Amino acid sequence: MRDALPRLLIVPGLHGSGPGHWQRWLQERHPDALCVQQDDWQRPSLDDWALRIGDTLAAAGAGPWIAAAHSFGCLALVRHLQLRPASPLDAALLVAPADPERFGVEGRLPQAPLPIDGTWVASTDDPWMSFGSSLAWAQRWGCRWVCLGAAGHINVASGFGPLPLAARWVRAQRQRHERTHRPGRADAAEWGFAV
Repeated sequence: MRDALPRLLIVPGLHGSGPGHWQRWLQERHPDALCVQQDDWQRPSLDDWALRIGDTLAAAGAGPWIAAAHSFGCLALVRHLQLRPASPLDAALLVAPADPERFGVEGRLPQAPLPIDGTWVASTDDPWMSFGSSLAWAQRWGCRWVCLGAAGHINVASGFGPLPLAARWVRAQRQRHERTHRPGRADAAEWGFAV
């Protein structure tokens, strides 16, 4: 049902999101959240991981959905959007995406803006993607850009368990959805009232 608040989909990266990871912290804050489970967390496969995202969403029921992805999970999420244009996802938070070139998948990813609202969270010293490449991909995909400074890969090893920015993003997406799907909004707009 499109009037329901968006549910949160967690899309982990390589090796999954272990104990203490900001994605685990975020999921604990949202009991209705769902985490994508890959068959093999040690072997990233762009298409297999993207298809698993689609299967997870299909099994979970109607949207709307928002997704918080990390590292290679960001690439899989973008590939999912490319393979399934009718995805129930409304927005994506892409935190420390891995460099597509590092995995040899740059040619299998879109070269144009994403079909949904995207927010890219970067670091100036991420070992998985250079700052320049990160900025170039974010611009290519039409994402809102947020840089945390020297924050490594924005994971447990970099000192990130809680990530308040991610919790604020979820809250903002849900508020935006409420504003745009408020009952009577179409009627008010039709009569020229500010909405």
